[in-house]
Amino acid sequence: MSNFRVGFLGAGNMARALVKALLQGQMVTPDQVLVSDISDERLETIAERFGVKTTLDNAEVVRFSDILFLSVKPQVVDKVLPTIAEHLRPETLLVSIVAGVRLRALEARLPAGAKLIRTMPNTPAMVLAGATALSPGEHVSEEEVRVVKDFFKTLGRAVVLDESLLDAVTGLSGSGPAYVMLMIEALADGGVKVGLHRETALLLAAQTVFGSAKLLLETGEHPGRLKDMVTSPGGTAIAGLHTLESGGLRRTLMDAVENATRRAAELGAEMEEKLIHGNGKR
Repeated sequence: MSNFRVGFLGAGNMARALVKALLQGQMVTPDQVLVSDISDERLETIAERFGVKTTLDNAEVVRFSDILFLSVKPQVVDKVLPTIAEHLRPETLLVSIVAGVRLRALEARLPAGAKLIRTMPNTPAMVLAGATALSPGEHVSEEEVRVVKDFFKTLGRAVVLDESLLDAVTGLSGSGPAYVMLMIEALADGGVKVGLHRETALLLAAQTVFGSAKLLLETGEHPGRLKDMVTSPGGTAIAGLHTLESGGLRRTLMDAVENATRRAAELGAEMEEKLIHGNGKR
């Protein structure tokens, strides 16, 4: 159990997932958590479900927190940061979950020397199976990075990377759940085409993807070796794999990650321009 008081600016899906994980993992107790949001309904939901304290006042959360999670939508971050800057204590660690907003852009609206960690989680964190990358700012200690990494490990897997790689993380694991959902849907469609009922096909497709990923993570084997375990000479799997290779699946997925990474960089540059050179620059 940590002694940190933890605050959340925003009570959206990722904030709720992290609150759930921190409480289930006994990292904090409900009285160590304070959450703010503009929506009374969202605050009532998170208070009833987890027993944490809530408020409509962002400044109250900032003053309360030793570790402060910025979990608002990117479209409003430029409006939120100036309202909290004057209340941010020098020792408070600000952890951003805001997609696409770089450390340099956040620093432009916060006091000099602010302690910042930028993160890129993904939606499977909502079921404690997420993948999160963390990039610390220059004023953050190794111990503070370890604490935040431990927090995110309650959501699944967590890695610490240089910020220059976070656009690539966005293109791979950040956007990746969308690619996988499309694959599951397509596999289920294939099952329906060959005679399975829709619900059965979807269940089998989803469980197959889940089980295959679990097998890879728990065995540590190379995916090529695990693929070969299923692929017997002249059998069904090699016939299906031939079709996938003919359709360019491997290249298509690589292109998807590359294009999503490029778009993440574009969006990050746009947000940086807005925060650094837009109205309200300090």
